[in-house]
Amino acid sequence: MARTVSVSGSSSAQAARQVLADRLRELCRDAGLEGKQLAQACGWHASKVSRIMTGKTSPSADDIRAWCRACGAEDQTDNLVASLRVVEGMWVEWHRMERSGLKQAQESVRELYERTRRFRAYSPGFVPGLIQTCGYTEAVLRAVQQRRVATDDVADAVAVRMERQRVLHEGNHQFAFLMEATVLANGLGGDEVQAEQLEHLLTVGSLPNVSLGVVPKRTNRTRMPVEGFWIYDTAQDNVELVSGHLTITQPREVAAYADTFAQLADLAVYGAQARALITTALDALR
Repeated sequence: MARTVSVSGSSSAQAARQVLADRLRELCRDAGLEGKQLAQACGWHASKVSRIMTGKTSPSADDIRAWCRACGAEDQTDNLVASLRVVEGMWVEWHRMERSGLKQAQESVRELYERTRRFRAYSPGFVPGLIQTCGYTEAVLRAVQQRRVATDDVADAVAVRMERQRVLHEGNHQFAFLMEATVLANGLGGDEVQAEQLEHLLTVGSLPNVSLGVVPKRTNRTRMPVEGFWIYDTAQDNVELVSGHLTITQPREVAAYADTFAQLADLAVYGAQARALITTALDALR
């Protein structure tokens, strides 16, 4: 059955949803059918057809199959169902993505990480996953599991994330990580975990393919923190929001995040200055 669309806040998701709605409307028109006629052929109320055509309601795969049959366009079914899967994948609520646990969510991005050559990540709240220690990752994922996931497969999810970090050392990958200075003292996992993580940042920040920037606390700041995001080459941007996971592929939106990253990068310090901030946070723990 069709589902009422939840607003994701992304024009990428909205635009893709509208493209699918337009294609379905064109099939109806090409078949010489009015909306009421299509509804009758499918055994639906006419308002359902109207909502699907305008993008207000997302069709199910079964809805698309019935629509294509009514329009005599069953050869279009597979392509349209595939388009639906793409639309559904752009905005995924956490309860859907993590309903079987955290391991699957970690494994789902393995191929994306392997094929990406240029990574850019901004994190206002915690150390990005690719440069986390095992203990820090466990603290992060345990907090996630306790807040929203019934299945406890944290140990398996940690193992998957640790294995994924091999992209730091294999292949032709370039990484740019930006963190707010508050990340260096967020207390995740306790003092011992924090100290180990800060020491790891000093090590990973020296890798030739890694740029590690820290945005220091300032009173005259010109750019406020935004939600954390990852940019994969120029093709995709992932954003983690409170309610769900957003995948952005529309070029102008990906470009907007790239511009935001560049502006935040201008506020950050690198090299010796970044190491000094990390060392200061480490000394405070000791």
